[in-house]
Amino acid sequence: MKKILFLLFVIITSFLFPARASNSLQPDKEEAVTIKMTINQQTFYVELKNNPAAKAFIEQLPLTLTMEELNGNEKFADLPRPLPTRQVKPGTINQGDLMLYGHRTLVLFYETFQTNYGYTPVGRIIAPENLGKLADEKEVIATFTAEKKG
Repeated sequence: MKKILFLLFVIITSFLFPARASNSLQPDKEEAVTIKMTINQQTFYVELKNNPAAKAFIEQLPLTLTMEELNGNEKFADLPRPLPTRQVKPGTINQGDLMLYGHRTLVLFYETFQTNYGYTPVGRIIAPENLGKLADEKEVIATFTAEKKG
């Protein structure tokens, strides 16, 4: 009987005081990947999401796209190859969001607005303040390169 009580005590105690894993065994958090985007000789930096779509997008770089105007809040272009999707309905699109619509349409949003559409997040412009200037352009040439922020 004493052995059973002792065993029961050990089991209960082990649940009350769980062992802690050492932080040194935990893998380091992945650093965010930043790429360079140039539009009309203006440089922007894009912090990419840590997802399959962003990783596949990097594989297509360097890439130059003619992005067309749509809806007074975005520029879009079809990519040479489709990307994997994991669509979400963000509700709010923010100025500077870089999203994938469908499997191969890359969309750069230069205004913040509400939406019911679904997109796969690819990245976000780090300092999007000057993107509003894109509204006046019917189309822009956007070049994406794997250069890191200086």
